[in-house]
Amino acid sequence: MGYKRITDVVFDMCGVLVDSQPGKALEGQYPQGVIDMVFDPNDPWGFEYFDAMANVGWSQERILREYERHHGPAVAWVYRTYLERLRYSMPAMIPGMDLLLRDLHHRGVRLWGLTNFTTRAVDIARVLFPELKLLADIVISSEEGISKPDPIIFQRAMVRFDVDPSATLFVDDTECNVRAAARLGLETELFTDAGHLRQRLGERGMR
Repeated sequence: MGYKRITDVVFDMCGVLVDSQPGKALEGQYPQGVIDMVFDPNDPWGFEYFDAMANVGWSQERILREYERHHGPAVAWVYRTYLERLRYSMPAMIPGMDLLLRDLHHRGVRLWGLTNFTTRAVDIARVLFPELKLLADIVISSEEGISKPDPIIFQRAMVRFDVDPSATLFVDDTECNVRAAARLGLETELFTDAGHLRQRLGERGMR
């Protein structure tokens, strides 16, 4: 199958560029049972809910206030510890993605980011992983007040990056985000690992 030449690649961050493991921020700080309680996926007012709210712009103060209202001050202090130790939740880049970013940059491909994340988290990641500075710009959901897969954030990114959707590859590890991008005319790739992505880029003539 033939492809139009790709001039731009837009990357998701968590799970594609950065290995995000929230539990690591609390390792060694609390018993495992407490950590499991904080990250319980079945808690409707748990980590996943407040993480999503942070990603659409809730302030840290609002999150802690609302978290304490649902869980009490003792558990809220555990969540505060997580926020203070956020850098430990990003232990590494996804294997092979640092080299892939450098290779694409050297080939003259323009690199961008589109992430459901907070500005603070992105700033921390940029300090931890210098290769992320190869991204010319990053659209961050907390700054936009809206997150993927809402088509509006994709549209904003395409305008801001000034890209041709048909010559732009969007890479994400979440299927609904990939489908949303495809509906807007972007080329897409559902991320599994760096080796497979490199192979798929090769098939598109980006060797």
